[in-house]
Amino acid sequence: MNPLSRFSNRAKDYAKYRPNYPDAAIDIILKGLGNPSQLVAADIGAGTGISSRLLAQRGVNAIAIEPNAAMREAASPHSLVEFRDGTAEATNLPNASVDLVTCFQSFHWFNPEPTLLEFRRILKPSGRLAVVWNDRNQNDEFTANYSRLVEIASNNHPAEKRMVSVDPLLTSPHFPDVRCHTFEYQQQLDLAGLIGRVNSVSYIPKEGEAYQQLVADLQELYASACNERGYVYLAYRTNVYLADNG
Repeated sequence: MNPLSRFSNRAKDYAKYRPNYPDAAIDIILKGLGNPSQLVAADIGAGTGISSRLLAQRGVNAIAIEPNAAMREAASPHSLVEFRDGTAEATNLPNASVDLVTCFQSFHWFNPEPTLLEFRRILKPSGRLAVVWNDRNQNDEFTANYSRLVEIASNNHPAEKRMVSVDPLLTSPHFPDVRCHTFEYQQQLDLAGLIGRVNSVSYIPKEGEAYQQLVADLQELYASACNERGYVYLAYRTNVYLADNG
């Protein structure tokens, strides 16, 4: 599937049911860059603007680069977020124009070599790159069971094993000093949220026998694990990879 269009029929579920990111992750991304209100960030593969709005809530001026029109249209507006059509490999931003480049849950869809060259081009000499993933914590029993159902329904889609996706950054001569910070995070979901969360995954079927089985299995998993308030919790490890330009 084309990564530029693969989320087109998932945009509403993506906007509503994808998790946020912990405050500590945003803290470490911005640490040492100066007054947030003076910063311009390019959020690449911004989707429906979840991460762009988190940056904007700190006062950062965020340019949300997203090639998928359906995703841009599903985004909630924020006065400090400007959506633009563009790709990681061709952002259409000027040379040395941004203080921060971020990729939240998106770097694994990009062609790494031209992408990292493009990031070097648009970053100011004092700028920073942040590549972030919410990775499901398989040490948590509920999350592991959810992940197993997703793997079955997706026929073991390779994106389920994306830890190697950071390798092009770790071996890139363009960003030689990469450091990683990891934070624990939880997403609280009711039954509708749990099903909506899985519907936001681009490689999960949206109809047919496999989908019906997945929904039935999720209902059973939810019933076995929900608390008295009707919630279950997906556990994540939020991995933040930071590299300073130059």
